[in-house]
Amino acid sequence: MPVSVDEWARTLWEYHHVGHALERADSIIVLGSHDTRVAERGAELFQEGWAPLLLFSGHLGSLTSGMWSRSEAEIFADVAAGLGVPRERMLVEARSTNTGENVDFSRRLLAERGLVPRKAIAVQKPYMERRTLATFQKRWPELDVSVTSPQIDFDDYPTDAIRKDDVIHVMVGDLQRLIVYGQKGWSAPQDVPSEVLGAYEGLVAAGYTGRLIPNEQTRP
Repeated sequence: MPVSVDEWARTLWEYHHVGHALERADSIIVLGSHDTRVAERGAELFQEGWAPLLLFSGHLGSLTSGMWSRSEAEIFADVAAGLGVPRERMLVEARSTNTGENVDFSRRLLAERGLVPRKAIAVQKPYMERRTLATFQKRWPELDVSVTSPQIDFDDYPTDAIRKDDVIHVMVGDLQRLIVYGQKGWSAPQDVPSEVLGAYEGLVAAGYTGRLIPNEQTRP
C-alpha cells in the first residue's frame, strides 16, 4: 500500500493511463486544455502519418477561462500550425466546455463535413486518458477510439506553470469524476482496483480536495 503522497499520486497517474497501442485512423481528435503539449502530441501523430486530419476541440474550461481570451481549440491549432501542420488538414471546434461536449460537438462537426470516422485517435492530458476513453465509449460507442497523451512520466510532467500539487488535485478530481459519472450513466463505468481507491482516499485525507465535486460518494 502506498505510504506517501508521491506514491499515491503515481498510483493514480498509472491508472489514468490506458496503454493503448495506436492504429492508423480516420482522424485525430485533440481535446483542449491548459496544456499545449497535448497539441504538440496531436501534431506529432499527424506528422507521423497516423491519420490525415486533426480536429481540435475546446472553448474555455474551468482551468483556462481565466488564462486565455481565445478558445483552447484555436490556440492548439496555432501550436500545430507552428509545428508544420497545414491549416487545411485541421478542423476547429471551439464551443465545447467539457469532455462530453468535446465528443458530441466533434462528432457533429465531422458529420457536417460529410465525415463519419470509423476509427479515431483521441489525444488528451496523461491523467485524463481513462476518463476520455470512458466518455467516448458512452457517447460515441460505434467509434473505435484509441487514447494517447504526451509521452511524459509523472516526475517530468510538472512545469513552472503546472505545479505538481495542482496536477495531484486534478488527478484526484478526475478519479472521482470517472467513478461518479459512470454511476450516473454519463460515461462508461470503469473497474477501479482497491489499491487505486486506497490511493485516492489517502490523497483526499492529505488535503488534495481542490477539484472534487462536493457531496458525491465514490464507493458503492
